[in-house]
Amino acid sequence: MSELKKSLGVFDIIALAFGAMVGWGWVVLAGSWIISAGIWGAISAFLIGGLVVVLIGVTYAELAASMPITGGEHTYTHRALGVNVSFICSWSILFGYFSVVAFEAVALPTVVEYIIPNYSQGYLWNIAGWDVYATWVGVGMLGSVIVTWLNIRGMEVSAWFQKLAVVGIFCVGILLFVGALMFSPETSNTVQAPNFIGGMGGIMTVMVMVPFLFVGFDVIPQAAEEINLSRPNIGKFLIVSIIIAVLWYVAVAWSVGKTLPLLQAQDSTLATADAMTNAWNGKWAGTLLVIGGVLGILSSWNAFLIGGSRLLYAMGKTHMLPQFLCKLHPKYNTPVNAILLIGGLATLAPLFGRKMLVWIVDAGGFGIVIAYTCVALSFLVLRYREPDMVRPFRVPAGKLVGIITIILSLGMLALYLPGMPSALVPIEWWIFLGWTVLGGAMYGYASMKNPGKSKEIMDHELHELKIVNQQWLKENPYKK
Repeated sequence: MSELKKSLGVFDIIALAFGAMVGWGWVVLAGSWIISAGIWGAISAFLIGGLVVVLIGVTYAELAASMPITGGEHTYTHRALGVNVSFICSWSILFGYFSVVAFEAVALPTVVEYIIPNYSQGYLWNIAGWDVYATWVGVGMLGSVIVTWLNIRGMEVSAWFQKLAVVGIFCVGILLFVGALMFSPETSNTVQAPNFIGGMGGIMTVMVMVPFLFVGFDVIPQAAEEINLSRPNIGKFLIVSIIIAVLWYVAVAWSVGKTLPLLQAQDSTLATADAMTNAWNGKWAGTLLVIGGVLGILSSWNAFLIGGSRLLYAMGKTHMLPQFLCKLHPKYNTPVNAILLIGGLATLAPLFGRKMLVWIVDAGGFGIVIAYTCVALSFLVLRYREPDMVRPFRVPAGKLVGIITIILSLGMLALYLPGMPSALVPIEWWIFLGWTVLGGAMYGYASMKNPGKSKEIMDHELHELKIVNQQWLKENPYKK
């Protein structure tokens, strides 16, 4: 069988992870951060929440450097906790990836309306209170087809697109920050937001959003076999990408807080765009920022399609899912069927309207946090059970970090439970249950068709990896 091609360098993996983490949320949610916590309250929330994500990220970094195999969590959890937990973890995070890809196909046509007012024409139907229009659906479908085609063409093409999008996002972000630096509330007759609103309660309200805004750094382990970097650098630059994202969100929160009055923030649908308009005193600036937001949508879309298709490829390769998913394109060496499956489903997503997809995204977020918890457990189990495992990137005080990360991951899981401000609503629990039943049925069928095959293949893969790691040790001696 053909192998995936190593084609990702330093800039590629930073762009991949950063682009996944940025997405569209910074454009629409920044106003609510300031309303809930104030300028420095929001900044504090991102600094504290960012530290939590960095701790989770360092466990990924150590494991990704130790086991640079496509599938990421799929491999780590098998080595530490066995095949069944590996499937639970993989299927859970796959739901999260798919939900983001599907939602981006809905976010794109929603954003276009800011640039082209009232472009939605050709009423089709209403789903969950959302009117679906033909032109709106068409924009989402076209975007999905383009992103899917880019992914099939090869990692080099999709990585090139990712870098272009991220550079565009950075340029718009710098323009927003510079505009905020030069902005004077006194001369523009606006009242700047207070530094803190609601005390610790306000900060906690923003912190609830942080884990979901930072989902995406884990696409790096999914594409590990295609990363052309030394083992330690895979771990290092994964963490670097998270730190850059933390600084990004801090800068956006400060810029919006300084340039957008509270009254305007409360009525704004695209707070960051309105802040940009105020900063440069022109509608053109807000439109430019929305274009940056579109690039955020496309970069997140592209990154999660890469991560999701590589995970499907790994699950097909190990007989957890149907074998057709591990087919590679004869010319481009990409997992073409896995890409087509996710991309095809996302192309249909706009037909269901925005409200339905919000429910799927919320339920998918729960799946992602389940996967984070499984990875944290795997990290700690391997630290105790395999202290001599080759770790090209080794986290200091690893056992303590593992324990803290597990506690934090369980805390994130609790955010979704009944009684919490961000708890899933009943229909979202039904969606998650449906995904779980579907996965269980497919896994059960694959297990009955090929009893023990998944364990056999993954054990063989890990055995080969141990041989490769021992060779790496000889070539790169270091102190354990």
